Amino acid sequence: MFSKKNHCSVESMRKERRPELDLAKAVLIFLLAFVHCTIECTTEENLASGIPYLFDTVIGGPLGAPMFMFAMGIGMVYTKNNSAQDYVIRGLRLESAGFLLNICRYTIPYFIGYAITSDYDKYMDEILYRTFCNDILQFAGMAMLLIALLQWLKVSDIVMFIISFGMSLAGMLFNGMDVGNLPGNLFLGYFIGIEDAAGKVCSNFPLFNWFMAPVFGYLFGKYLIRVKDKKKVYLMLSPICIVITIIYFALGIKNSLGMFGEGQNCYYHILTNDILASMIAAIGILGIYNCVVRWIPKGWMYWIEDTSRNITVIYCIHWVMVVLITNVLLYAVRGTQELPLPYMLLLSFGISMAAIVISHFWAGRRRDTVLLEN
Repeated sequence: MFSKKNHCSVESMRKERRPELDLAKAVLIFLLAFVHCTIECTTEENLASGIPYLFDTVIGGPLGAPMFMFAMGIGMVYTKNNSAQDYVIRGLRLESAGFLLNICRYTIPYFIGYAITSDYDKYMDEILYRTFCNDILQFAGMAMLLIALLQWLKVSDIVMFIISFGMSLAGMLFNGMDVGNLPGNLFLGYFIGIEDAAGKVCSNFPLFNWFMAPVFGYLFGKYLIRVKDKKKVYLMLSPICIVITIIYFALGIKNSLGMFGEGQNCYYHILTNDILASMIAAIGILGIYNCVVRWIPKGWMYWIEDTSRNITVIYCIHWVMVVLITNVLLYAVRGTQELPLPYMLLLSFGISMAAIVISHFWAGRRRDTVLLEN
């Protein structure tokens, strides 16, 4: 499996899409509306158990963003445009997309909501935080820029991993920091887990805490692209990873440990052991998907690949729809954005399908707007 005669041409492999990766991204992007509608339409008490807990803490936790970042790292290897300059361009585009999304999903809807309801506390009190907060797109852009720098410096794989591991430990050390002023907290929140006294700073995916996820995917992708018998690799690794994941998740959920604890920052300011466990889970899931894709009809795989390719567009569309419907429309009409579980699930399904369909036609006209394609 590891001999030179079994290795494929790396350049020829860059033209190949990984179907298990496409399926993983397509499944997650479909479920994102369920995750975010659950958060927006469910009280904190109801998030602690049942289906809301599944979407909020498990699927929207270790099986969500870590998988996306792991997949992005693999995609950086498989893309034909894999120079440091290419990564810089894509990183800057992701940064721009992240700030544009903040304006479209928070700033504009919140002004609309305030104009309709005059509810200052609901909409205007946090508008600066929401407009300039960091989220997964900003983090993805910064991570890609940092990987581009390390590639330009010709840093070895092992040193790159050591750097990401050290950053994770440092991020853990600085979690909960508060410099006492808004500009400082907003800026530092892009790098470390800021948590101001008012609880308003959105430091959702700080670079130091999360950088290990795309690096882990990048290094795994560099290994995977050189191995001919990928099925054998997954058969070796996936069962072990799944067993470790089940044990780790069971203990974490039962005892409310780490990313399974109370409060969003237990996840957003993720600990080193939790990010490593999430990477193990990602490999285990990819192994399952590697088996599943062999049984999926080609027609379905076309839509799965298309959905995977349009991941950034779908992500942006679904978020704008979620906030407009829950925070503006529902709140203005009903005085609350809470929904019973059946209605919340129906809304989530509708938003997911709408975002996927819209993105298909949008990306069909402008493929260059797709920022995370392999």
